[in-house]
Amino acid sequence: MTDTIQHEVGAQSPRFSVQDSKGGNHDLEAYMAEGKTIVLYFYPRDSTPGCTTQACDFRDNMARLQSADIVVLGVSKDSTPSHEKFITKQELNFPLLVDTEGELHQAFGTWRLKKNYGREYMGCARSTFVINPNGTFKWLRYNVKAKGHVGMLLRELGLNE
Repeated sequence: MTDTIQHEVGAQSPRFSVQDSKGGNHDLEAYMAEGKTIVLYFYPRDSTPGCTTQACDFRDNMARLQSADIVVLGVSKDSTPSHEKFITKQELNFPLLVDTEGELHQAFGTWRLKKNYGREYMGCARSTFVINPNGTFKWLRYNVKAKGHVGMLLRELGLNE
């Protein structure tokens, strides 16, 4: 097994150009050209309790994030139909990127060895990356908790009330 990539604040983000579940393209270079800050968050699976909590927290705080010119993009290895069902059921107001092959997970180092009840397996480490308009990491965290994560992120970005 190869070593897992571990990014650090200040380093250049991997560039990406990926489609969302509606067929729209999300290109980091294009967002950079627009001066946008990107919150790219990786989560294990659509419609599970923790992932639903996290997605709904992003949804409920979208106005505050957008007021700071921040674009939120969610990523999991789920299929397009799974993403669409999740978006519709939870009324999500941000895109979910399709990464069924795991290329984004590999580039950002979120596909990792996990341990659960003594069993080891490869899976998505819930992680969040904040990418500056210049393409560097402003903030990042691997293995975040679903509950309370968005509130912590807002505090880190100085967007809490």
